[in-house]
Amino acid sequence: MKGEQHERAKAAKPSPYLVMAVGCLLLAAVASWSGFLLVVAGRVIPGWLVGSALLLVLLVVMGTLAVRRRVTGRTPAGNRGVPARLVLALLGAAAGLGSAVGGVGDLTGGADYRLLEPPGPGGCRAVTRETSFLVAGRGEVYAVGAAGIGRRTGSWTADDGLRPIARGSYELHWGDDGGVLLVSGTPTDPVMSGLQEVACR
Repeated sequence: MKGEQHERAKAAKPSPYLVMAVGCLLLAAVASWSGFLLVVAGRVIPGWLVGSALLLVLLVVMGTLAVRRRVTGRTPAGNRGVPARLVLALLGAAAGLGSAVGGVGDLTGGADYRLLEPPGPGGCRAVTRETSFLVAGRGEVYAVGAAGIGRRTGSWTADDGLRPIARGSYELHWGDDGGVLLVSGTPTDPVMSGLQEVACR
């Protein structure tokens, strides 16, 4: 009797692999759609790339587990019903779509990410992303904290696909409360909203 109760409780308990898969897919979806980025060892990693990496790791782990189960003949413990598969499918679709949208946006716009100098107080850094499509140029600035996680704090546009950051047409100044980024254009290709605040708080 106790053995049957133990088996029922074990079957009702979610598989640790299922919990890991849901958590990994949730992180991948958030990373793909949130618009944040990471700075690791001076390199800028877009959020959609983080989401893609999490998806790849999950696929490798789940594939390895599936092969091991076939070899050993073991069946996975825990609830593997329709609701669990539906949650995994929805999270996987959201993460995959977010990564695809972010990747296509970077590729079609020729995205250029730059970690600007100098660094600010408390390890705060400024990262910019510049893209251009047809005759429109767009830039975004991210405030990156000491943990290396960046969030977008502002954006600007420029005529004729101008990329002022790549041209070095900017000034970055820091104070106790954060930084100020001034992006400049040319007389024929002005920059709109070129004054941006960079605050890591």
